[in-house]
Amino acid sequence: MMTTLKKILIPITLLILLAALIISLAQKPRSPDVTFTTLQGEKITMESLKGKVVLVNFWATDCPGCIKEMPDLINTYNQYKAKGFEVVAVAMPYDPPAQVLNYSTQKSLPFPVMHDGLSEMVQAFGGVNLTPTTFLYDKQGNRLQRIIGELNFVQLRQLLDKELL
Repeated sequence: MMTTLKKILIPITLLILLAALIISLAQKPRSPDVTFTTLQGEKITMESLKGKVVLVNFWATDCPGCIKEMPDLINTYNQYKAKGFEVVAVAMPYDPPAQVLNYSTQKSLPFPVMHDGLSEMVQAFGGVNLTPTTFLYDKQGNRLQRIIGELNFVQLRQLLDKELL
């Protein structure tokens, strides 16, 4: 009786463990529950952005790749914002706040910009330390991509065309 029970319990236990592993791997990382405070003092929660595809871009005014991709990011935002696309630009803690404000104003950045002076966003998004680093979330707040380095805007627009149907 005991050996029959072992023969049944061991495979069942293994199946349960395997199922749990598959389920945990299938779940996409979720967006952190954060509140961005823009340079203008506006508060935007990730929760309030549900229903939109959200791109969170960590950048710095002294980062050549960040500066290079900014015109394409502006164009992509302007092209897709009416379809439910949102961009939040997060300036790194080491970036002087006046420089961030000056750059944002000079370039007329059309999306929300915040300065992460206390490293709250850097930590909430997993310890971001390289710029540019970009996180892309679907309408439900599931992470689609984490990109370190400059964005590939052809691929980004293809993804947005698919996600913003």
